[in-house]
Parts: sequence; structure tokens; C-alpha cells
Amino acid sequence: MCVVAAGRRIFVTMKNINESVWSPCLDYLQDRLGKEVCYTWFKPTKLLSLDDQAAVIGVPNKFVGDWLHGHYDENIGQALEHVTGKSLTRRFEIFAAAASGNGNGQGTGVSRKAPGAMAMPVKAPMVRRPVADRRACASLNHRYTFTNFVVGESNQMAHAAAVAVSRQPGLERHNPMVIYGTVGLGKTHLAQAIGNAAVANGDDAKVLYVTSENFTNDFIRALSEGTVAAFTDRYRSVDVLLIDDIQFLAGKESTQVQFFHTFNTLHQNHKQIVLTADRAPKDIKGLEERLLSRFQWGLAVDIRPPDFETRMAILRKKLELENATLKDDVLSYVARAANGNIRELEGALNRLLMAASLESREITLESAQEILRDSLPQRTKPITVTRIVNVVSDLFGVSKELILSKRRTQAVATARHASMYLARTLTNLSLKAIGAEFGGKDHSTVIHAINTTRDALSHDLQLRSLVEQAQSAICNGRPE
Repeated sequence: MCVVAAGRRIFVTMKNINESVWSPCLDYLQDRLGKEVCYTWFKPTKLLSLDDQAAVIGVPNKFVGDWLHGHYDENIGQALEHVTGKSLTRRFEIFAAAASGNGNGQGTGVSRKAPGAMAMPVKAPMVRRPVADRRACASLNHRYTFTNFVVGESNQMAHAAAVAVSRQPGLERHNPMVIYGTVGLGKTHLAQAIGNAAVANGDDAKVLYVTSENFTNDFIRALSEGTVAAFTDRYRSVDVLLIDDIQFLAGKESTQVQFFHTFNTLHQNHKQIVLTADRAPKDIKGLEERLLSRFQWGLAVDIRPPDFETRMAILRKKLELENATLKDDVLSYVARAANGNIRELEGALNRLLMAASLESREITLESAQEILRDSLPQRTKPITVTRIVNVVSDLFGVSKELILSKRRTQAVATARHASMYLARTLTNLSLKAIGAEFGGKDHSTVIHAINTTRDALSHDLQLRSLVEQAQSAICNGRPE
């Protein structure tokens, strides 16, 4: 077989197949997936055979083969097409058996036919600019889409705003868009979903996602190498610019100046800017006033921690994407125990799926508690309303008896409403059950309390601070 690699035509034989084809494929994958992923999953692989239609990739065991197929098959296909100029079917086989001479090996039975398996001209992908290539150039994660985002009460407004931005990018009333909230709640997912939607539209829009650290490092490198012109061209010629964790620009005066001019250029040209932050723009210290004022030109939306129902929905969506199943009592345990943020929730679920795959066993409630014992030792019991009321009482300076009473003074009502809001967020209790815990309140009273607190959190910084402290204490302390 003849392939084109690094501009050279190479006749591939079994002797040089890994050097001439697989090695550049691994370089391509490392550039897009990172060193850690490639070291963990691709280092123990090799290319067993290659022809005009198929590539057989050797893996050390079935688990690695299943993982590569489920998570990186599309990336591998892109790498092979980049190096060989052909869209190839991929198959994974355990290479120890394949090398023994039986010709079949103990394959995983995993294969996927790439779209259009016929040979293609080498330059065709560059001309067509497939979605996968544009996504890679934009540094976007293909899993961060609106389809994969679970909508709940805590993020409904942010999701709706992000969808609106994706449909009409650059519109003045939502440019820039700032998504803010504490860590692990889905800000990056929503920002990249906007970028992925722009890429998928097919109009070849130039999209770029970076963290504020990336932006800073790129600028420093441009200064040291004398390539500032190339830097400004890269950032000011895009149609959609997505920058994560904008609060880390605080205190970096030269970088802020550069970003200020980049912002102005894009905004004046009606290009969409999407920023994420760990707090509302006006609360970010160390940013120039002129930047803060521009951040408030468009739309700022917050994301709050998900309630129990949303956490359960997130777990089920994750299982659907992984084509896996777990019992409801296990999911309920994970949703109750890992209630700090979505990142923690998914991390706990990943550990269970990994254990199930490696040990070929069904995960029970008891085994789930054991597997997650070291990572979630303090959350083996459900969080109770008693625990919530005790913590709120201490932080708000209102006695437990008053919180549970019918007293309606402002301080008491605020503490009671916050307690109901936290009960809805951190437990799996129904509205009726929460009302019963607070002296037999009906569900409409509970809804009013929750909505009142949720609305106040968006503008009352003192209340937000108290509620966040309470949530941290409830989640990290040992429930009663």
C-alpha cells in the first residue's frame, strides 16, 4: 500500500508500518488529546495490519480495546485519514494473540466502518474541512453539546441563553455572554456547546476555545518570540471566541490590555464573545474597570448546584452516553453522596464503571459504597433536613426552633427559605416531604420559599455567601 506521510510517498510494508504510519498517527492524536491521554491509552498499542480499506490496531487487552472504541474511535479514524489520505475501517485486536501466528487473534469484536470507506485524495479533507477537523482546530470537546447537557432548575436560564446565543451569535443584546458559577457546574460544557453548534452549522465559522491561562501564555510567548502580530491575527480573526475562567486575568495588566483590544475588535465586528467565570463579573477583583464595564454590556447568567432530580438525570445521561447501566439504588446513592458539583458526580460514576469493567461484576449498593469509600468517606448517609437546619441556624444566627416555627420576621423567613432551598437542592425529598419537615407547610409554600431564595441569590451577595458556606458545611461535614 502507498500512503502519503509528511509530504512523502511511502510504500508500506509490515516491517515499517508502525514507524511510517502509526507513529505519526500517535503524534497527531497527542496534539489533539494531550500527552496524558496518549500515554495512558495509546502507548501500549501498535498497528497490526493496514490495507486500502481497514486498519487493525493491536491492544494489550479487551478492556483497552473497548475503551478506545467507545471513547476515541473517531479520533483514531481522523488520525489515520490525516496520515494515509484514506477513510479506513478500524478494528481492535489483542496483539499478543495476533502475534502468535494464528492470524485471527482474540479480537474484541469491536469494529466500526468509517463513513465513505473508499480511498480519498490526500488533500480532500483540507478542502472539505470536516466538522471533526474544525472542532479540533477550535480546541473543542465533541462531547460538550447541547444534546448532552442535562437541564434542571439550577441551569435552565443559562442553557436557554446559550442556545439563543448559538442561534444568533454576535447579536448585541447577548454579546458578550458571561456564564458564571462555582466550579464543576457545567460552565465549560455550555460555552463549548455554543462553539460546537457554530462548527456544526457548516458555514465554516472560525471558532476558538481557550482558557484565560492559554490566552496569557500565548501572549507571553508572542512577546518573547516577536510574533505579536500573529497572536493578534489569531484571536481577532475568529467569529466566535470562547474564554474559560476569565477571573484568572486579574492582576495581569499587560494581558488585560491585549484582551481589551481583542474584545473591542471582535465586538465592533459583531463577532460573538463567550466568557466563563467563578463569580459575577462585577465581583471579580483585579480586573480593569473598562473591562468589567464591557463584560456587563451583554448577558450574564449564573449556574447553581443541581438539585437531586437533576443529579439523577445527569447520571442517567452519562450512562446512556457510555452505553452502561447501574441499579437505581446505586444511582440514588451516588446522587446523594456526590452532591458538591457535577465534576465530582461524574468522577464518582466513572470510578464505578471502571470497577465494573475491570472486575467484570455487577455494582451493588454495598460495593458502590466500598469503591467510593476513600473518595466520599463522609457521605455514606443521606443528608437530612435536621442537618441542614442545624447548619443554617449556626450561620444565619437564627435558632432551630424559630426556623421550624411560624414566625415571619425577615431574618427568620430568610433562614427558613434558605433551609428549604438547600433541602430541595441537597436531598431527594419531595416538595410535600420538605413541607412536612417544616411544620406541615404545603407544597406551594415550599415552592415560594425556594423561588424567593433562588431569585435573591442572583443579587444578594451576603445571602449567596451564607448559602454557599452552608452548602459546603452540609456536604463536607458528617451528616446527622
